[in-house]
Amino acid sequence: MNSQDTVLSARNVGMTFNQGTPKAVTAIDDISFEVKRGEVVAIVGPSGCGKTTLFNIISGLLQPTQGSILVNDKPVHDATGHVGYMLQKDLLLPWRTVLENVIIGLQVRNVPRAEADKIARGLIEAYGLKGFENSLPSGLSGGMRQRVAFMRTLAFSPDVILLDEPFSALDSQTRLILQGDMLRIIRERQCSVVLVTHDVGEAITMADRIVVISSRPGRVHAVHDIDIAAEMRHPLKIRKLPLFNALYDQIWGELGIEMAA
Repeated sequence: MNSQDTVLSARNVGMTFNQGTPKAVTAIDDISFEVKRGEVVAIVGPSGCGKTTLFNIISGLLQPTQGSILVNDKPVHDATGHVGYMLQKDLLLPWRTVLENVIIGLQVRNVPRAEADKIARGLIEAYGLKGFENSLPSGLSGGMRQRVAFMRTLAFSPDVILLDEPFSALDSQTRLILQGDMLRIIRERQCSVVLVTHDVGEAITMADRIVVISSRPGRVHAVHDIDIAAEMRHPLKIRKLPLFNALYDQIWGELGIEMAA
């Protein structure tokens, strides 16, 4: 890949709240990384290191006090719909069916209903929920609800997808299944993804690159390129690799040093 493949660029991003006052708090400082087309970059760090602040800056909800975010070489100044944001909770509207939840973003963008339905039905069929189009969220399992939330994020083809602990509320079995499914979907659609997770194993499984953030103020402590063949990226297969265990121990060591500090 070359520089033209870069979708997201964070350049020396910092955020100080109440800047210039005695109550000033620096949440993150001098953070730089890139996400290329089709890449997953995972952000890991201790609680309170500024991951949510960074996500809000990428999405345009916050303006950094230092540095800049570029998406497709254009500076991000506000929330323009350039990102799809998937949170820990699915936040499905309980009175809307699966189909109606998937098309919400398209409706906000005034996509004609027939076109929106076609896009949503294609996603629903491709990713395992055909037959549930008219089901309400209350009739779905936790894993199915997260699939719907991900389809809703994918439907309007955002430039960048932000995944904020998307599996943390699920049981371990469902979490592993969804990691594999979501990674397959990301590869198929060549999505550019920033994943925040406390699960180091999840980061190694899904990411092309892992950025380890220090405790507050959050700074880039280490960056790991994950050179693991695509056929070994299955959540179970990958855990049998010596490289997985070595990376797992190394990253936990880096996090442990920071948390102890």
